[in-house]
Amino acid sequence: MAKTPAAPPTPSGGSHYIPVREDWLALYDEPALESDLPIIDPHHHLWERADWTYMLPELLKDCNSGHNIIGTVFVQCRAMHRASGAEEMKAIGETEFANGVAAMSASGGYGKTVACAGIVSFADMFLGANVKPVLEAHIAAGNGRFRGIRHIVAWDPDPEARNPAYQPGQHALLNPTFQAGLRQLAPLNLTFEAWLYHPQIPDLTQMARAIPDLNIVLNHIGGPLGINAYAGKRDEVFADWSKAIRELATCPNVSVKVGGMAMRLNGYDFHTLAKPPAAQMLADAWRPYVETCVEAFGANRCMFESNFPVDKGSYPYSAYWNACKILSKGASAAEKRDLFAGTADRFYRLGLMG
Repeated sequence: MAKTPAAPPTPSGGSHYIPVREDWLALYDEPALESDLPIIDPHHHLWERADWTYMLPELLKDCNSGHNIIGTVFVQCRAMHRASGAEEMKAIGETEFANGVAAMSASGGYGKTVACAGIVSFADMFLGANVKPVLEAHIAAGNGRFRGIRHIVAWDPDPEARNPAYQPGQHALLNPTFQAGLRQLAPLNLTFEAWLYHPQIPDLTQMARAIPDLNIVLNHIGGPLGINAYAGKRDEVFADWSKAIRELATCPNVSVKVGGMAMRLNGYDFHTLAKPPAAQMLADAWRPYVETCVEAFGANRCMFESNFPVDKGSYPYSAYWNACKILSKGASAAEKRDLFAGTADRFYRLGLMG
């Protein structure tokens, strides 16, 4: 029986990340389905860390693995913050970096994929109304590509479920100062990325209703947890998650990213298999979540997302998109267009779909 290639040490970011093993990923042997279908990947990261590099060459290698990736959106990940200057302005470096990558891609010298066509970075919403100059600096640095802010608010009573890089507190979205910061976004035509865990979805619903002019996208289907206190309780978690998701969907200013379901936090064990999971296995595992999101929000407010390279420890890029295509088999042509590209194109105002 084939043995699973040995895992390298856990990479930067600690226990939230499943190590990427290129030799294991290379064992995936399924051809790309519907290879002509246009895809905009609305959620990926780029970084260069001491033990983990995922920059433009690595992104393009994934984008060129058989699917028709016409564009991407870069999302905040603490990449290339400035080393000096005012603390609140250090994150402008991430926008400068992503815009540089976008400019490289826009030259046409790196293939058909328009990488980093949209850029999402960080600004501290706890600055309240004083965050406006930071937002304006991001807009200037983005050269027309900057689209919004992600201030991670994921929190759980279990300290092992929390990302040590972010300490937002339990109810950041309901904090009046935090909301004062959020209210600076819409007047500047900026959006908010909500990354949180499933018990926090009701907070997002309350916030979305309080700031109805703010366009919000829920990251990673709302982070259903499956480790530690949540291990072995997938049915219970799904019931809580689906109830909260359906209530959130009543907010017309909220969309959802359908992906990011293979982090260690989600409690799946795809990475323990002798070879990468078949796309059908992924589709079977995710079907209840995907069908609930599409039913509640409609395809016009749902967008498939890769969450690479974070999810790359569990399967290769091509397997993820194959799973999405299996899951969308019953969708109409218009619904499929939205799920794979149209919703992302509209939400981020990319203009890639004509």
